[in-house]
Formats: sequence, structure tokens, C-alpha cells
Amino acid sequence: MAGILDSVNQRTQLVGENRLEILMFRLAGRQLFAINVFKVQEVLQLPKLTLMPQRHPYVCGVVNLRGQTLPVIDLSQAIGMRPIVPGENSTIIVTEYNRSVQAFLVGGVDRILNLNWESILPPPGGAGRQHYLTAITKVDDQIVEVIDVEKVLSEISPMSSKVSAEKLSDPLLEKAKGREVLLVDDSNVALTQLKETMAQLQIRTHVASDGLKALKMLQLWADSGVDMQEKLLMVITDAEMPEMDGYRLTTEIRSDPRLKDLYVVLHTSLSGSFNEAMVKKVGCDNFLSKFQPDKLVDMVRQRLMLDEPQES
Repeated sequence: MAGILDSVNQRTQLVGENRLEILMFRLAGRQLFAINVFKVQEVLQLPKLTLMPQRHPYVCGVVNLRGQTLPVIDLSQAIGMRPIVPGENSTIIVTEYNRSVQAFLVGGVDRILNLNWESILPPPGGAGRQHYLTAITKVDDQIVEVIDVEKVLSEISPMSSKVSAEKLSDPLLEKAKGREVLLVDDSNVALTQLKETMAQLQIRTHVASDGLKALKMLQLWADSGVDMQEKLLMVITDAEMPEMDGYRLTTEIRSDPRLKDLYVVLHTSLSGSFNEAMVKKVGCDNFLSKFQPDKLVDMVRQRLMLDEPQES
């Protein structure tokens, strides 16, 4: 298992190519699930598990990994399936989301697969665990369900979208009232958090669940003669989405003369120097790791500053 993530080192080559790598695994059954390899740090056999009192029902316990204490989450139970009983031969996937590291207990890892985002489709409507999916794809005639990990984590440890009173008291933010932004994300949890933050600034929001829908929305406005710089204060986009990712969306925006000057923020559950490099590569104006309401307001403020007259 140690070598299963060797290909992660090549991940930067996928950016801007509308491609991704998924790590496929099983939970409590034969169904294949997946998450984006970008979020995975390592896959390993479950270390010694320590139980904790008053833990969340989905949390099996904690493990110590190279001096770091990580919660172990039963991903099967978290999405409404029967629990996995942890044992000495159990497998965990260590991931980083929204500046936190956690381990997911799974039934077994299958393989890593390189795909085009165009082959990743939004999940069908319906009840049950569909609410925990951001996408589906088909591999060897078998449906693979891509899990909305942000939703799982938000149920275990809810994130606040409340902006501090200090930030809201900034007089420059008066200029944001009534402005419009386009929010692009395949996670309903992320969209809700963004909308709630923007509402506190009295900013109007438009939403799209993937990059392709967002691009069509932008093009439709531009085709109707709308001045895009006047209409939108900014576009805030997730990185990994079905059909068209945020990197390709940014590339498409920059290649359209009517859209090229839009202020684009990459809003992602990934953090660190990788995103900084990718922002420069595809031409985003900035990036923000999910989910930080005060820092999102700081970014709105930075955008407003661009419209302020410069002192000579």
C-alpha cells in the first residue's frame, strides 16, 4: 500500500488539463467509492486505536501518527451505511480538508485512476446516500460514487459562517452592498457557507454547481451585452468539480476577451504551496482555503481596493 500514492507527485501536471486522479475504495459492501487523490496524504493499515469518551458517533477513536493525533472516522456509517468494525487488518485513508487532517476507516482500497473531469457527472437526484455524493463516474462498467467529504466533516464538526463584528465594521465594505458574485462549487455545504457569509455583506449571489455551468452562465451574460466587470465583483470557484474543474474554468475565463478581466478566487479545501503555484499557473487572482469567513471578507476588501482611486 505504501506505493499506491506514488503518482501524487505528478499531480501538478494535471492542473489546467481538466483531469484528476481518484482513489477508489470500498466501505461496508461491494460498491466502489472515491475521493480526489489531491486530498490524500497516505493510505496505511490502522495503527493502535484509542477510544475517547463523548466522541461523535461516527468517530471510532483516535490514532497517533508520527506525533500527530488524528480522529478516525467511519466513513461507511457517516454516509448512512452499516458501520465498519475496526480491526488490526483495517485500512485508513489519511486526508487533509479545510486545514485539518483526519483518517477515514474504509473496507479496503482498490486503486488510483486518472480521469477526465468530463467523465465525472453530477449525482442523480434522490434520497439516501445521494446527499453525500458530489459526483459519479463509471469504471469498467461499474458506477463509482465520489463522496462529499466536506458534508461528512461539517456534520461531525460544524463550521461557522459568521463574520466577526470587527470585520463587518470596515467602512470600505459599504461599497460591497448590492454587488454581485458568482459562486461555483459542487458541494452544497460549501455553497451554503459562502452564501451565508456574502449575505452578511449584503452581496447578491449567483451559484453554479460546476465549472461548465458557470462558464455557460458567464457567456450568456456576455452574449446579452452585459459589462461583466460592472456586473460581477468576483468569481469564487472550487478547484475540483464534475465536468469542468476550477482551473479549467479560470483558463476559459482568461481566454475570453469579454471575461478575461474578472477577478477570480480559487476557494478550495486544499491548502499550502501547491495551490499558490497552481493559482499562478492558471491565472487566478487569489486563493483561499475553506472555510474562513473573516479571510473571505478580507478578500472582498482586497477586491474593492482595486476600484479605489490611487494616490499619485
